[in-house]
Amino acid sequence: MNNDLQRMYQTRFNGLIKYRNKVWQALIKYYFQQWVRPCDAVLDLGAGYCEFVNNIACSKKYAMDINPDTALHAREDVEVFSQDCSQRWPLPDKSLDVVFTSNFFEHLPDKHALSRTLDEAKRCLKPNGLIIAMGPNIKYAIAAYWDFFDHHIPLTERSLSEALVLQGFHIEKCHDKFLPFTMSSGPRPPVFFVAIYLLLPLVWRIFGKQFLVIGKKEMI
Repeated sequence: MNNDLQRMYQTRFNGLIKYRNKVWQALIKYYFQQWVRPCDAVLDLGAGYCEFVNNIACSKKYAMDINPDTALHAREDVEVFSQDCSQRWPLPDKSLDVVFTSNFFEHLPDKHALSRTLDEAKRCLKPNGLIIAMGPNIKYAIAAYWDFFDHHIPLTERSLSEALVLQGFHIEKCHDKFLPFTMSSGPRPPVFFVAIYLLLPLVWRIFGKQFLVIGKKEMI
């Protein structure tokens, strides 16, 4: 299974790795870094080729993915966990400040796996810790959503927000339209367009097909 996943992503992102990394550098600089402090411990969940965790500025970095290529792309300061995310994470309770995930939850086999994953995120996050989740919104990408063989769970910003609330998170931010659908096909705009796009939220309403949901672990 892991080897199949490895081949699938090598085929899907062939020739895109350098471009994707530059895009993620811009996404972090112009949006995501504001949610992560230099002193934070961050887990990149479903890290793929580690474009987020390699580039975010923080104190401790972790990546989790069953793709064998994840460890090959992680920088030296990233600790990689090669495991099923719905099983217990090898991290202590209240050890993380941020769990970040992009275009990953839709790949889980079912909603039970998603619930178990969110439960682990809650366990490992400190009080007031954040889960930042981005993914394709089935409301706006209903046809293209199923163009990917490994998509299983259709999600919207509302369904994911509800799942987070049930796990004890408070929704800090919820955008139904954030980024365009995918970087695995279609045109490759110059990276400076990414910065302009992020600075113009009204444009998100036109081109956005991915949701962004940020939940905060409530104090208990």
